[in-house]
Amino acid sequence: MASGIFAILDDIAALMDDVAVASKIATKKTAGILGDDLAVNAEKATGFLASRELPVLWAITKGSLINKLIIVPIALLLNVFFPIAIKYILILGGFYLAFEGVEKIIEYLFHRKQHEGETKTEEVIAENDMEAEKSKIKAAITTDFILSVEIVIIALGTVLDKGLTLQIITVCVVALLATVGVYGIVALIVRMDDAGYKLIKSANEKGPLASLGRLLVLALPFIIKLLAVVGTIALILVSGGIFNHYIDFLHHALPDFPGIVKELLFGLGGGIIAVLLFTIGKKILGKKKTVSTT
Repeated sequence: MASGIFAILDDIAALMDDVAVASKIATKKTAGILGDDLAVNAEKATGFLASRELPVLWAITKGSLINKLIIVPIALLLNVFFPIAIKYILILGGFYLAFEGVEKIIEYLFHRKQHEGETKTEEVIAENDMEAEKSKIKAAITTDFILSVEIVIIALGTVLDKGLTLQIITVCVVALLATVGVYGIVALIVRMDDAGYKLIKSANEKGPLASLGRLLVLALPFIIKLLAVVGTIALILVSGGIFNHYIDFLHHALPDFPGIVKELLFGLGGGIIAVLLFTIGKKILGKKKTVSTT
């Protein structure tokens, strides 16, 4: 009886060792996408009132966990019964990410002055505009869903030659680490200014701690702007990477170009196509609505 228990414990220990090794490899493979995930979500978690930052971030984190709960079992089932579907899901997700990235660039290049003139009005509205908050949370969770699909698929790809149990545990570990790690760091970023004010207050506005506090307060706006730029670039690069890896024609195109340049070009191209289709579709629907009302 005792020998049976020890044998089971031995098997569990061996499985945990395999999971640790597989999770380490999978985490390394997904490191790039996790960095992109951090940049994108840090940018999306900003722009709220200070009192709403943590509640909003918690809402996005819960949405991210729900995304993983949906994606992980579906990815495992599709891998067993219909593996080709994963490829097309990733490509569609790539177009969504490319659309978001290119739309931000167009917004900055052609509509920035208009938004700068509306800044004060937007600040007043933002205090009571729960609909706008919900809309931004929804957009953040949708983007997280696409990035989560990429993370889960890459993690699964590292253990395809392993048993089903090891696949399930490894993918679950990576998915959980992705959510906790990314949103934990995002929470630290968006609360930098509060930490700075507390340091200034605790040091009575004097000494090295107060200087550090002031640095944190002054650095936050620049970090937010930097993350907005990095997040936009990340969206385009992630989408371009998906197109490069999963569309055969593009994978063999531009062989003399560096990988990152190819991914940037493919991401921009996919985003421009997506924006054009969206704009045309919007105009057609707008005309139909006008006709139906008249």
